[in-house]
Amino acid sequence: MDRSIARQCIGVIADTHGLFDSSIVEHFAGVTAILHAGDIGDSDVIRQLQQIAPVFAVSGNVDDFEQSGYPRVRVIRRAGVTIAIRHILHGRGQLTDEARQWLDSTQPHICVFGHSHRPAIEQYGGTILFNPGSAGARRFSLPRGIGMLTIGGGRIEPRVIPLRLKCDGKRDDRLSR
Repeated sequence: MDRSIARQCIGVIADTHGLFDSSIVEHFAGVTAILHAGDIGDSDVIRQLQQIAPVFAVSGNVDDFEQSGYPRVRVIRRAGVTIAIRHILHGRGQLTDEARQWLDSTQPHICVFGHSHRPAIEQYGGTILFNPGSAGARRFSLPRGIGMLTIGGGRIEPRVIPLRLKCDGKRDDRLSR
């Protein structure tokens, strides 16, 4: 990582399942890019995100990998940081063997993922694993959320941002981690 590169903020989102929460516009104001970790659900979500910043997206298991037009995996570099994006890393609450092998061979600084709808910031070897949670409709007792990734100056700082409005626009104070 190049410590001399200026810091930048990147919006992180996953599991929208066709829902675009209008509060995302405010949360992502000023980001230099947006990463969508799959289960997009509707191309209109991407169009709305593109009005905020350039979008780097992957397909999720509900996006029909072959028909969505989005790859299963993406690896990009921003501010000297290698960022991998893929939908599924975990199975039954832990990294799959395939994900471990892929992370070991790819060795990104950070891997953004989704699928579980559970926000998480974990470490695997030298890689930060970052799931912002689901920005789609609330499921079960899981909180809704998006993420912010601040990178540059030799630092990587992922942060989960709770979405405190339910899909009907009413405040949801039951959200907790």
